[in-house]
Amino acid sequence: MESSSPAVLTPADAATATPGAGLRRSLGPRHLIMIAMGGVIGSGLFVSSGYTISQAGPLGAVIAYLIGAFVVYLVMSCLSELAIAHPVSGAFHIYASRSIGPGTGFATAWLYWLTWAVAIGSEFTASGLLMQRWFPEVDVWVWCLVFAALLFGLNAVSSKFFGESEFWFALVKVAAVIGLIVLGGAALLGFQPLGASGDHPVLFENFTTEAGLFPHGFTGVFITTLAVFYAFSGSELIGVAAGETKDPAVNIPKAMRSTVIRLLIFFVGAIAVIAATVPFNEVGLDESPFVTVFSTVGVPWAADIMNFVIITALLSAGNSGLFSCARMLHSLASEGQAPAALKKLTKRGIPLVALSVSMVGGLASLVSSVVAPQTVFLVLVSISGFAVVGVWMSITASHFFHRRAFVRDGGDVASLPYRAPLFPIVPILAFSLCLVSLVGIAFDPTQAAALYFGVPFVAACYAYHHFKIKPALRARSAA
Repeated sequence: MESSSPAVLTPADAATATPGAGLRRSLGPRHLIMIAMGGVIGSGLFVSSGYTISQAGPLGAVIAYLIGAFVVYLVMSCLSELAIAHPVSGAFHIYASRSIGPGTGFATAWLYWLTWAVAIGSEFTASGLLMQRWFPEVDVWVWCLVFAALLFGLNAVSSKFFGESEFWFALVKVAAVIGLIVLGGAALLGFQPLGASGDHPVLFENFTTEAGLFPHGFTGVFITTLAVFYAFSGSELIGVAAGETKDPAVNIPKAMRSTVIRLLIFFVGAIAVIAATVPFNEVGLDESPFVTVFSTVGVPWAADIMNFVIITALLSAGNSGLFSCARMLHSLASEGQAPAALKKLTKRGIPLVALSVSMVGGLASLVSSVVAPQTVFLVLVSISGFAVVGVWMSITASHFFHRRAFVRDGGDVASLPYRAPLFPIVPILAFSLCLVSLVGIAFDPTQAAALYFGVPFVAACYAYHHFKIKPALRARSAA
């Protein structure tokens, strides 16, 4: 832990703080909910959920997602209290800087920026590949440029325009998940209005496999839980958008509760229906499990529908990611830890320079995914996966030290507009579960690279801040 004098974030900050030094407060609770949903519900659910079920077994996958949803609730509770105490845009690193230390804040910011910069590049590539189903004669890079221009335009107009576009992007994905739960659930009850009746499984008979409830043992559930944490990444985008939210003390807790409940229903419900419909040793081997279920219940053009939904999911995640990247760079520059040009705003309150740099970072990631997929891009993806849980740990630790300093300085907890329950159990438990997931990565060869690259990257961020940023800030304050 850094030896600094952390500054407590007081409720007064919420009333007096300017919204990100000129950023507009134009996002309402429905925008916040859909921004978080858009960041979370993506290819991890639509494509990779089959792998999760095959590894953990039907019941094991449901348990893993329940654990993931619980951890999301813990982290979001901590984040909500911090975001209301200090509602600034891209604020993860500010919480860490003031509650833990400037070096931690700097490392948190660059970890999170890199997470989404890598995601943007990979989502452009995946979207371009999926478009070839309908336009095989058009090169993938053409679609990458088209989608890059589209998302840049949506983000460059205004934060409200971004919020509206993300609302509709996310709505398509949510509709697909609801369709799967309703139609798949009805089929499990014996009601198939769209498909021919046959030997469709009934209720949860697929949950009992030849090898028992946990076909690969409980170890499969544990390893899957690590991946599930990553699948829920994006829920913390509510904190990134705090500085552009109307009435944060009311809307942030409302959005947090709604997001957690909806993620619990959508993720666990979808996984339960897929696991109950398709045998665990067959699911997700050659197509999206959503396509498998929709085809099973008789939905026409299931493959084309899901191709459209997955492209929408990827663009939605990229939309949220670009927003997050730009706000993080703007926030760093506002704190004097990045070039001053990055904090410049347009008349509409958009950090256009930071947005442009983030788009360049996303395109660089895209190029590396094509030119050097086994070297540079592998390193970036590994750090990205590591960073998500690292940022969650930073949020929970920041909340722990923030609340402790607030009480030590004579603050009345009852006066807080929102307070995370059961302090200090919630931040300690959340931090511990995230730490266990990182330790567990070392025992999974497919994920261990995240530690090999992630830990040195964090160490490099601390070193750069200590030797470059800190002296520059001292010189500036002494001048």
